[in-house]
Amino acid sequence: MSEAGSFSADSGSSGLLLELPSGVLDALGVAVVGLDTAGRFVWWGPQAEELFGYSAQEVLGQHAAQLLVHDPDMDLVARKCEQMMESGQSWAGLIRVRNKDGSTRLVEFRYNRLPDKQGDFYALGIATDVSTLRKVEQELALSTQLIAQSPVALEVLDTDLRYVAVNPAMERIHGLSAKDHLGRGFREVLPSGSVDASEAAVREVLETGRPQVDRYTIGRTPADPDKDHAWSVSVYRLEDPNGQVLGVATSVVDVTDRHGAVTAAAQARQRLAQIAEGSARIGTTLDMHQTARELADVAVPELADLAVVDVLDSALDDRRPATPDSGPALFRTLAVKAAYLAEATGAVGAADQLVSYDADRLPTQCVRTGQPIMVTRVDEWDLARIARDAGAAAVLASVGIHSYLAIPLAAQGRALGVLGLMRGRNQLPFNADDVTLAGELASRTAVSLDNARLYQSVRNTAVTLQRSLLPQPTPPESLEIATRYQPAGTSTEVGGDWFDVIPLAEDKTALVVGDVMGSGIDAAATMGRLRTATATLADLDLPPAQVLQRLDKITCGLDPYIATCIYAEYDPHSDQCRIAAAGHLPPALTPAGRPPELLDLPSGAPLGVGGVPFETTTVPLRPGDQLVLYTDGLVETRRDAIDERLDLLLRVLDDHDLSPEETCDRLLETLCDPDDHDDVSVLIARPRPRP
Repeated sequence: MSEAGSFSADSGSSGLLLELPSGVLDALGVAVVGLDTAGRFVWWGPQAEELFGYSAQEVLGQHAAQLLVHDPDMDLVARKCEQMMESGQSWAGLIRVRNKDGSTRLVEFRYNRLPDKQGDFYALGIATDVSTLRKVEQELALSTQLIAQSPVALEVLDTDLRYVAVNPAMERIHGLSAKDHLGRGFREVLPSGSVDASEAAVREVLETGRPQVDRYTIGRTPADPDKDHAWSVSVYRLEDPNGQVLGVATSVVDVTDRHGAVTAAAQARQRLAQIAEGSARIGTTLDMHQTARELADVAVPELADLAVVDVLDSALDDRRPATPDSGPALFRTLAVKAAYLAEATGAVGAADQLVSYDADRLPTQCVRTGQPIMVTRVDEWDLARIARDAGAAAVLASVGIHSYLAIPLAAQGRALGVLGLMRGRNQLPFNADDVTLAGELASRTAVSLDNARLYQSVRNTAVTLQRSLLPQPTPPESLEIATRYQPAGTSTEVGGDWFDVIPLAEDKTALVVGDVMGSGIDAAATMGRLRTATATLADLDLPPAQVLQRLDKITCGLDPYIATCIYAEYDPHSDQCRIAAAGHLPPALTPAGRPPELLDLPSGAPLGVGGVPFETTTVPLRPGDQLVLYTDGLVETRRDAIDERLDLLLRVLDDHDLSPEETCDRLLETLCDPDDHDDVSVLIARPRPRP
């Protein structure tokens, strides 16, 4: 052969297939020698020279025993060689050999008798240093035991990705014996769902030589088909000492417990984040509908694919009859939110829709027991108890609802409603952690809903009181009158705004607008007392400034309340209006045919300050002119400067074609916001043309 290496016959041709040497014999340092029947060296390989130190020229023709063997062992070695040559049986043994440098080395020899072309015999022997051999044997035994006993699953694949070896740990993972692995291809053993990615990774390592370490994969095996496992997979290429690629080795560590702990920690962090988000987003207003929408927005899609917030109709208004302990329960749907299951929203109700659930329905049972209800795997019978009717159940089944959770909305020991959660696209069923998270969100929401309910009840009382105290003025013949009262937006309580039109002697008319600082029932009651006092003082025919002075004294006795007020007295005979202000915004006057203006009046101090004088100002008010009195809720906001708002007021009033009623509507439409924090009262007076 012209090239060193091993060879094997190719059955398809008459030549030889050259392969790279394996390198195993090189690692052992195996030397090859040949002896004739007289025991003289006739062949001395290069490895023999490395092992014993003698060159071929020095040993060929020399008697082997005399050259290498110590005298005490000479007879034994010679006798063994003679027996082998005579019997033809191979011989193996350990011999102390004398090296060229004088040292002694223990060498293991293996001899076989072979015939030559002339019919004679010669002995072909191989030898290796015993210490090197023992080291390799120990390493092999150690690696074999480590692989067999290792909890880490190991496998070896050849370059065609066929199994060469697997250890018991890998047998357990695949549910196959080592015998059933050997010779089979990679795709024949791995589950079909993961084989593509796994094969691609293995082939990449085989081609590039770059190992892939600690790659995570999750799946199930034939040995444990009902449970997901997580594995850490490492793949590296196998090469012999000469660099020839032998295949790949894979180590697999089951990290299911660690993966579960990491997953649980991540889920715990996610739940805490959702609770924090819920704390920030739920209950931002005292509006029950808004609060319910905020809860649904937090729950979907992180916690559920579909969420519905139903509140007992009786909980919305204390004046409604309580829900009976048996029979159907009447709910009002406050919010519905869906992710991916929009077609199912109609089956659970629409916002502000009344929904009746029979006694056997799960929402009804949830509010009556005050306990969560979880259905991990929903079947047809469960859907019949979740939905309000058979049609709704069919819709929920069609979109694949498979898991359900009902959480009571309870506050102060009272069930207000139920949070219904459903999963369809999310394939995981609800679990105990979901119950805890949903319960925390529902608890926070229930407190906000209860606060909103109580606030609404108090607000309704205050609004009712406020409206009952406001007059239904009969306009005098000399004036065209328009009035408006609008309670504050739902974010705050109703205040103490009022207006009044009071007939006076000699065809005069008193026009009053006031604002008690504060809110709620107390402010409304104080407003009623001041309005009554104002009407009483107006009958005394006092100038406006004196009316305010006496009102100031009365208000001081109503501590801690103070109020602002505009009191105007119109005289149709003189076409004049006398006006005094107590800390109130200036009225607006729109003269006929001219631009509107804010009257320049001494502002005075609010009523209740005490001891501050008031002044009366006289302004003309002719037929066709328009006087506009208003409270600060019309023009004051938290976002805009008061000067900008007053300019907007004047621009609205600049339309002379509007009637007083139309002007009132235009003012509220333009200047008021649903979320305004204060009440609004407006009074517009326009003198009628005299006959």
